[in-house]
Amino acid sequence: MDTNKEVLLTQEGYNKIEDELEFLKTVRRKEVAERIKVAISFGDISENSEYDEAKNEQAQLEERILKLENMLTKAVIIDESQIDLSVVTIGSVVKVNDIDFDEIVEYTIVGSAEADPYEFKISNESPVGKSLLGRKVGDKVDVQVPDGTAKFEILEIKR
Repeated sequence: MDTNKEVLLTQEGYNKIEDELEFLKTVRRKEVAERIKVAISFGDISENSEYDEAKNEQAQLEERILKLENMLTKAVIIDESQIDLSVVTIGSVVKVNDIDFDEIVEYTIVGSAEADPYEFKISNESPVGKSLLGRKVGDKVDVQVPDGTAKFEILEIKR
């Protein structure tokens, strides 16, 4: 992740990151510290796998905390009330017809930090997200994907 690059987030995404950060700093840090304390009580830490695991977990936790803090520092919150509904922008909810599968799909275009394909939140930097940006209702879009070309028709843009 480019540490100088701004992180585009919806207010919901920003709040989720804040909540996760708070949980990690308060609850998880205490849990990991307790695991380390228990592992030390077993004696010699040079051959103590519980201690090694707890220290590794602590390092991963601190790395995640730093990443989240950096994201919040670089965050640019998208004002969803200012989204232009005539074209697809970050923050738009786009209903498309996947022509190849004859299936209606609704995507929310978000910044890469907030992307979650399981919730149909796709990054503005992904092939589909990038191809939809700036398009209007009725536009047909061909997107290069790993399996070839996907074809979409934009049916609706909302927020």
